Amino acid sequence: MEPRIGELLVRGKVITREQLNDALEKEKTNGSNLVQELVRLGFTTEDELTQFLAGQFGIEKVELDNAEIEDSIFSLVPTHLVQKHQIIPLKLLGSTLTVAMTDPTDLMAVNEIKFITGYGVKVVLASSSEIKKLLEKRFGAVSYDEVLKKLGDNEMEVIHGEEQVDLQELKEATMEAPVVTLVNAVLADAAKRGASDIHIEPYEKIFRIRFRVDGVLYDIMNPPLRLKNPLVSRLKVMADLDIAERRLTQDGRIKLKMGRGQELDIRVSVLPTLFGEKVVMRLLDKSNLQLDMSKLGFDTKTIRDFQEAIHKPYGMILITGPTGSGKSTTLYSALSELNKPDVNISTAEDPVEYNLMGINQVQVRDEIGLNFAACLRSFLRQDPDIIMVGEIRDLETAQIAVKAALTGHLVLSTLHTNDAPSTVDRLINMGVEPFLLTSSINIIAAQRLVRKICARCKEPAEVNPEALVNIGVDPADVSAGFPTFHGKGCPNCNKTGYKGRVAIYEVMVMHDALKELILKGVSAGDLKREAVKLGTSTLRMSAIRKLREGLTTIEETVRVTDSDKGFGSVFSLGI
Repeated sequence: MEPRIGELLVRGKVITREQLNDALEKEKTNGSNLVQELVRLGFTTEDELTQFLAGQFGIEKVELDNAEIEDSIFSLVPTHLVQKHQIIPLKLLGSTLTVAMTDPTDLMAVNEIKFITGYGVKVVLASSSEIKKLLEKRFGAVSYDEVLKKLGDNEMEVIHGEEQVDLQELKEATMEAPVVTLVNAVLADAAKRGASDIHIEPYEKIFRIRFRVDGVLYDIMNPPLRLKNPLVSRLKVMADLDIAERRLTQDGRIKLKMGRGQELDIRVSVLPTLFGEKVVMRLLDKSNLQLDMSKLGFDTKTIRDFQEAIHKPYGMILITGPTGSGKSTTLYSALSELNKPDVNISTAEDPVEYNLMGINQVQVRDEIGLNFAACLRSFLRQDPDIIMVGEIRDLETAQIAVKAALTGHLVLSTLHTNDAPSTVDRLINMGVEPFLLTSSINIIAAQRLVRKICARCKEPAEVNPEALVNIGVDPADVSAGFPTFHGKGCPNCNKTGYKGRVAIYEVMVMHDALKELILKGVSAGDLKREAVKLGTSTLRMSAIRKLREGLTTIEETVRVTDSDKGFGSVFSLGI
């Protein structure tokens, strides 16, 4: 994008001079464009940018979501020019061709289109993501049928159990173009769909590939069974694993550059099963890491409580929830906010998911004795201000973390518990003394991820008022009118009705009243009842807020959270 646009955005106070310089630097590094970097860095939104530029240049702004473009119009501009300049030919009226683009000052693109087509060009504005999505739909969709056709019908022996494999043949098959093409297609498709995990699973009679998108697994394809060894071996080669070892578990990593600055860090886990090796890959898209705490899903009160806790000079911040509930993202967001030149931050992680500049990150290696406890002991000799330990798994780690919190350090960590109050029980059961917990813990935040309704196909939904009351909504609010929505399904959300996820939080501040109950040894249930009285919003309450805001559905609320019945927390929104 031309520097002139950047100057306009600064003068229009859409961004600051410092933000422009940061984005321009990232643009050079990532080979992307200014719009993408400004949006990716969170300095502005695509809608705000497009609206501003439309007003500045007096140009029409268009939505491309449901645009139906005739092939005859699209073919007026050569494909290489469309992709090079990221433009969309929309319509032809007389001798004027209307094209959608993100940068109205890109005269090189306009002149090139004029020269090639012989038509005058009228520019309209569209967001970068909509142009990209339309181009992917037209040129970049993965056709697994086409990929599989290239594999031919050459039969390959299927190996079962402990039968021997000819390693030379397997290596050759691994490097064959069709197998490489299939693996590349699967990885590219997973990245495009925003999948968090890829499951490659061999069974007795079928071989299947599934993607986890927004927390739910979907069947993607069933390659021929004969491909299981070459395909798995190809992935093992990419992850620097031993293709000859098929009896033990193996773990590795793949780093991919997908173009336009997108980097994927893929964790690969190989597990020997009855009918072959199962591979699960966790996709970590560094470009999509959300480090702005205000955009994670915190409510006004919970984010205030959480930020107040993380800015205390010492104490423990505990994030709890099951695997895949977004704990790491919340931790990274907190660390990003705390990451200043005047503090020393050290983290022990298993594994290190994202690299953060200015933070000393250590990869835990249990096999050589570098566990969480060993890292923590070492950190305390490194003059730390803030310590993050990926997970408290045992008494030794818990005791050192508590000791660090009591001796003037801020400690952040995670546990696997169902809600905030049960975290106290877990630590006491590990062997930590209650009086140490009450002295060291600042706050406990339990979290989950609920799927968001697709913005493209969102529409009002009819929900039985009784169902709303049953999940915990105050009957008075239901009577006053409680709007609910759902997604009817569209290409944007792969017909699921959901696109993306948002976190819900149960943030329990360690009030004096709660400390007294912990010292008395009360149950997690009693602790939760008191916490609710003191203003803690449960996970169900947080989900109901998202439901009221039209972000999620009643089905997601029930799927992800437990009932609050028995805790006196029928939730009134005050409408």
